[in-house]
Amino acid sequence: MGKLNGKKKSDMKSTGIIRKVDELGRIVLPIELRRTLDIAEKDALEIYVDGSSIILRKYQPSCIFCDDVKAVINYKGKNICSACLQELKNQEV
Repeated sequence: MGKLNGKKKSDMKSTGIIRKVDELGRIVLPIELRRTLDIAEKDALEIYVDGSSIILRKYQPSCIFCDDVKAVINYKGKNICSACLQELKNQEV
């Protein structure tokens, strides 16, 4: 069975919710799931593929150096956390 973040497919929790794909390839995420997962209108979702499974995850920008998601800013089109930024500032040229 496929794994995602160390979890087997059999460890995934079924919601029992089924949605059809519309003519434009869209699906609707039920409000209960959006509330539970804190997904608001206009939030970005990342799309992953694991074998024949599609995984949606709320997008959180992460640092290009350490992958941390805390205190991330965008500098010249790149995401960097405050710790890595401070480390770069302390580097001698």
